[in-house]
Amino acid sequence: MLDIILLGSGGGLPLPNRYLSSIVLGYKGRKILIDCGEGTQVAMREFHTGFKSLDIICITHIHGDHLFGLPGLLSTMGNSERVDPITIIGPPGIYDAVKGLTLTIYLPYHINIIEVQKDTLEIISTKNGLTLSTDLSKKGDISVSTIRLDHSADCIGYSFYINRKPAFLKENAINLGIPQNLWGRLQYGEDVQYEGKLYNHKMVLGHQRPGIKVSITTDTRPTEDIPEFIENSDLFICEGTYGDHQDQNKAIVNKHMTFEEAAVLAKKGNVDQLLLTHFSPAVDHPMDYIENAKSIFENTELGHDGLKFTLKFKD
Repeated sequence: MLDIILLGSGGGLPLPNRYLSSIVLGYKGRKILIDCGEGTQVAMREFHTGFKSLDIICITHIHGDHLFGLPGLLSTMGNSERVDPITIIGPPGIYDAVKGLTLTIYLPYHINIIEVQKDTLEIISTKNGLTLSTDLSKKGDISVSTIRLDHSADCIGYSFYINRKPAFLKENAINLGIPQNLWGRLQYGEDVQYEGKLYNHKMVLGHQRPGIKVSITTDTRPTEDIPEFIENSDLFICEGTYGDHQDQNKAIVNKHMTFEEAAVLAKKGNVDQLLLTHFSPAVDHPMDYIENAKSIFENTELGHDGLKFTLKFKD
């Protein structure tokens, strides 16, 4: 299962009832944070996500409403006696941004900063062995891919694919006479040797089963590449800065999207569900505009701070 919590659904500036952009993904007891707007650590406490199991922070771009919560969160993690390293991934410029924001902070742990399209990183391993792979040919627990978006700053979208192991064929293992204490190694893709005979893991594994895909694009204009990038996502989290289609000119000038434009992308990408977030401070009641999206893509939901999803593997 993959747990998702929308910590903040606002864009631009924080409001009394709306934190800024931030999302937590939880899998196998560890967490990935996407964006860290001002107030993120307060939202993490309010919605009980915790931060001690946070290993990876993915930043979409270095505008303040997606980044200014970072120094406070990192400092709090340091004050909580964290010594394990943390990885921060982001667009070009993220290295200098993080170094500048943490210049006056003492941190008792190492920060590994990865600039997408600059550094090459195949697999990131977390404390408990959870792996996030940026090389889709070398699958970790989670495969992540990125896309360059169309915003007023270098901005990237993220797609996370939770890889599912093939079914373990218990009867095959029994018929082959493989001891039960070796089954776990075979199930995790390891070949084992027993009584002088080598057993290939494929002998006891079924067909590849579909995983879980979550795609996130915020702050951007619609691009031709997005539908393919988000294709068949179980959940597509997309910015909906402007609810009213009459604000499309503002969206074009400010490099954002309307509800309608986000819904068109969801339909083209054949996603299961669309979650709109990153609402403009001028949009007091996003629900007033929900039909602008639903008329195009029915399975649309409006984000709000603290909204939780649990996605399960399909049969």
